Amino acid sequence: MWLRVVFLAFLASTALANAAAAPATWKVRAQPAQLVNGSPVLFSVKSLKPLSSLTASWLGNQVPFVLNPQDKTWYGLGGVALRTKPGIYTLKLVGSSKQGAETVFEKRLSVRRGKYRKIAIKVSKRFTEPNPEQVRKITQDKATKQEAFGKSSAAREWSGNFAAPVEATISDRFGTERTINGRVQSTHQGLDYAAGAGTPVAAVNSGTVLLAGPLYFEGNCVVLDHGQGLQTLYMHLSEIAVKEGEHVDRGQKLGLVGGTGRATGPHLHLGVRWRGEYLDPGALLKLRLPRS
Repeated sequence: MWLRVVFLAFLASTALANAAAAPATWKVRAQPAQLVNGSPVLFSVKSLKPLSSLTASWLGNQVPFVLNPQDKTWYGLGGVALRTKPGIYTLKLVGSSKQGAETVFEKRLSVRRGKYRKIAIKVSKRFTEPNPEQVRKITQDKATKQEAFGKSSAAREWSGNFAAPVEATISDRFGTERTINGRVQSTHQGLDYAAGAGTPVAAVNSGTVLLAGPLYFEGNCVVLDHGQGLQTLYMHLSEIAVKEGEHVDRGQKLGLVGGTGRATGPHLHLGVRWRGEYLDPGALLKLRLPRS
């Protein structure tokens, strides 16, 4: 009896050791190395044993992974919401082998508070004190945007690095806390380019046009779906050159820079959304991403 108890204890300890050792062979990295609230993040995972699939849970969202056969690395694109508080957060990875065996691995990552500036601007009162008719238009636009955002594809459409939509000086960055007309408080949820009126605007990566039309605040606006919950927005255009449902390639012309909607002058506002949260476009443009 005593030998049996010892033998069972030995088997249990060996099983636990093997279970703990298996995922230790995984190499998990995040880009950028230091995460801040509002930042996109590229996760890369390598395992010595081949996996047939890999998914992750991160900040309450699912992150699908795609295997790059060239370097045998799994890649998943996610983000950290602007409202996320500084702290340590867990990336929970679940991998499946070709035989159906499941392995779970957790990676703890630090998130710091981003440094965002504060400014004051002035715009027409119709954007801060809209009349009843304008309020109806704003409400209608909100429903239009939510419908478009909800059509995001589960499949990845982007491939390789994201490229700037125009060549121009950046006039305002993501996360800026704005005081509008001395009263209204808002947070800038994109990247502004001080491009001249009529400058061609290019798609930052391949995707599908979810929305192409005029909106109250955004002016003439194009929304692209890059798949897996990632979308980009191009606002204040003077002209739109694409149609809803159209597939576009990186660098393809979407329209022309303008000053439509709530704008103090001609410029391009580039926005990035992931799983409904706005992220820093400037950080996305700096990521080194794999091609399909």
